[in-house]
Amino acid sequence: MDVVVYCASSEQAPQHYRDTARQLGRLLAESGHGVVFGGGRRGSMGALAAGALEAGGRTHGVIPDFMREREWAHEGLCELEVVPDMHTRKWRMLELSQAVIALPGGCGTFEELLEAVTWKRLGKLPHPVLIVDPTDYYRPLIELFERSIDERFMARQHGEMWTVVRDLQDVPRLLAETPPWPADAIDFAQH
Repeated sequence: MDVVVYCASSEQAPQHYRDTARQLGRLLAESGHGVVFGGGRRGSMGALAAGALEAGGRTHGVIPDFMREREWAHEGLCELEVVPDMHTRKWRMLELSQAVIALPGGCGTFEELLEAVTWKRLGKLPHPVLIVDPTDYYRPLIELFERSIDERFMARQHGEMWTVVRDLQDVPRLLAETPPWPADAIDFAQH
């Protein structure tokens, strides 16, 4: 199974985020999962790729041409795919993967995660969506998701579209055990 991992390129964020990304890359590789990500060489993206490569894993980066022109691309990957724009990048990463993981990140990571959840709600993404959050970084977002369910913007069953993961060691098990989201989810998307 190939897993798309959304994460940050910032090197200004605390080091423990990059350490977690590196550990996740290693864990995915050791579990036989390929890593699909945004193709950057810095921050959590670079650490994720380093961890996977150190463990002999497969890495597939997808980066827009304008970012590669700025020399943001990780050139040491198993495969680096250059696409024309951000929209194509997001679509292509999902197309290449059978699961989604979000690590802490900024607005780009938020956008990618929320788009995956939206596609899942509409029955267009059957894959597991794991929010890896050992430090409660995503607590405000999870609380917002829960409020949107409480306020009936989403149905109670929509709360099953994602799984919050506190311990990295749980990731391989959750990837294997999370049942596919039903294709007929569109039928209750507007509950």
